[in-house]
Amino acid sequence: MNAGTTRSNIKPGLKVGIVLKKDQRTGKITPGIVKRILTKSPNHPHGIKVQLEDGQVGRVKEIHS
Repeated sequence: MNAGTTRSNIKPGLKVGIVLKKDQRTGKITPGIVKRILTKSPNHPHGIKVQLEDGQVGRVKEIHS
């Protein structure tokens, strides 16, 4: 399980790589900064859904330190 599937690992202001809904088939990663966390449950198998500061929404696949 990667870190992006656990809500407690993700905080607003964190640099992450997400997969947008339109990119789910290709798995293309979009980098950005978390604005808010949209997933309510503590874990999600496909990644926690977040909104980036630029307004894009997707599931976290990687966390950049």
